[in-house]
Amino acid sequence: MNTQWMQFVEQVKQLYGKEFIPLHEPTFNDKEIEYVTNCVKTGWVSSVGAYVTKFEEELAKFIGVKRAVAVVNGTAALHIALKLAGVEADDEVLMPSLTFIATANAVSYCRAIPHFIDVHEETLGVDPFKLENYLQQVAELRNGELFNKQTNRRIRALVPMHTFGHAAHIDELVDLAEKYHLVLVEDAAESLGTYYKGKHTGSFGKINAMSFNGNKIITTGGGGAILTDDETLADYAKHLTTTAKVPHQWEYAHDEVGYNYRMPNINAALGCAQLEKLEQFLVQKEALANKYEELVTNIDGVTLFTQPTNSDSNYWLQTLKLEDSFNRDEVLSFLNEQGVMSRPIWQPMHELELYKHCPTMDLAVTNDLKKRIVNIASTPINVK
Repeated sequence: MNTQWMQFVEQVKQLYGKEFIPLHEPTFNDKEIEYVTNCVKTGWVSSVGAYVTKFEEELAKFIGVKRAVAVVNGTAALHIALKLAGVEADDEVLMPSLTFIATANAVSYCRAIPHFIDVHEETLGVDPFKLENYLQQVAELRNGELFNKQTNRRIRALVPMHTFGHAAHIDELVDLAEKYHLVLVEDAAESLGTYYKGKHTGSFGKINAMSFNGNKIITTGGGGAILTDDETLADYAKHLTTTAKVPHQWEYAHDEVGYNYRMPNINAALGCAQLEKLEQFLVQKEALANKYEELVTNIDGVTLFTQPTNSDSNYWLQTLKLEDSFNRDEVLSFLNEQGVMSRPIWQPMHELELYKHCPTMDLAVTNDLKKRIVNIASTPINVK
C-alpha cells in the first residue's frame, strides 16, 4: 500500500492512542459494575427483575414507542416480530440481500422464505423505488394479499435494515408496504440513536427488532428488544418469549409453543448503565465520523460513507467506500496487519449456499457495494 495509507494508519493509531485498535469494543466504567453488582446481590439474575423492567421502560421512552420487550438477542427479537407480523410457513419475506445473516435466519425460523431485494447506494438500505418497479412485474394482489406470480407464494412482510446505523428510505417503504398490503418489520439491530426526519428508527413498522450485542453502540452483553406501539402485540411478545407460561401462583401451565427468549436481569442491569451514556456515545460517534472524513481526503479514491439525506445517523460502524481501482481484500489485509481492525461488508445472502435457492431481484447495487465497502475502527472516543 502507498504512503497515503501508511499515514492514515498512523493517524488512526494516534487518535486512539494504541497500537492495536479493535473494530468496536464496549465502553464500561463504574456504573456498569455498580448495577451488575447490585443485581448479583439481590439474587435476581434471570429473566425477571427490576432491571429488566427499567431497561424496557427507558428504551421505549428513548425510541418513542409505547412498548419494548427485552430478549436474549436481536435474532430472537426479529424472529418473534416476524411471527407476530403473521409470517407463516411458505410465505415470502422481502429483505435485503446485503445484511447480516440473522435477518435471513429469523425468516427461516418461521419456515418462511427470504426474498432478496436490492439496496440504494445513498443509504445502503432497501431501495423502495427499484423495489416497487420489481413488484409491479412479479407480484399481484389477490383478495387483499400480495402474491408472487412466479412462485404462487404469499409475500407477507417487508423487512428493511438500517445498515451500519444509517436510516433507509423509511417513509417511502412505509408507503410501499401499505400500498402492497405488506407488514413492515424494521430490522433496527444497528440503529439505536438513529433518526429519520426526527423520528427514531424502529418506530415506523408494526413491530420491530433491535440488538444489543457486545459490538453495538450500547450492549447488554447479548441482548435484543422487540419494539411496538401495539400494546396487545407487546403483551403477546412477552408471553411467547417466556415459554408461553400462563400466570399462576404455582402451576406450570403453557398454552402454546413458546420460546425461552427473555433477557436476564443481569444483562438488563448492564443495559441500564449503558443507556445512561448513550447520548455521550452518539456525540463521540459523530465527532469520530467527522475526523475520519477529514483523514480520508488524503487517500485518493476513498470516501467515508456519511449520513444520507433526512437521516441523523448513529454512525455505528464507520464505513469506507473504495473506488473500483482498489482491491478490497488488499486494503483489508493491510489495515489488519497494521493493527487497525477492519472488516468487509457481509457476504450477500443470495451468495450463501443455504439461500441460493431463494427468489431474488436484480441485485446490481448489492453486488457492486460488496466489493467496495470496508468498516474501520468505530469504538466511540473523545476526538481531539
